[in-house]
Amino acid sequence: MGRRILNDALRSMVNAERRGKAMVELKPISTVMSSFLHIMKNHGYIKDFQVYDPHRVGRITVELLGRINDCKALTHRKDIKARDVEAYRLQTLPTHQVGLCQ
Repeated sequence: MGRRILNDALRSMVNAERRGKAMVELKPISTVMSSFLHIMKNHGYIKDFQVYDPHRVGRITVELLGRINDCKALTHRKDIKARDVEAYRLQTLPTHQVGLCQ
């Protein structure tokens, strides 16, 4: 598992929605995951989420709306120089049309 906590949580949510579940429980948790879920809630992709015992192992229960088609996190990490960041971003990340509509 290691540093793929967010990716595993997003895959669990997508799989639960494909099975028609109304709720999913995510373990382990991180502050990045709760921040990402807050953004998803503001954009209307999930109904609500509750964080239980965040100072220990913790868990998050998410109420799903059925609006998530596919959701992934970028997990590949690569050491690059600061001057090469922009070229790497343009080469690796998807276009601006993919994702949230602004």
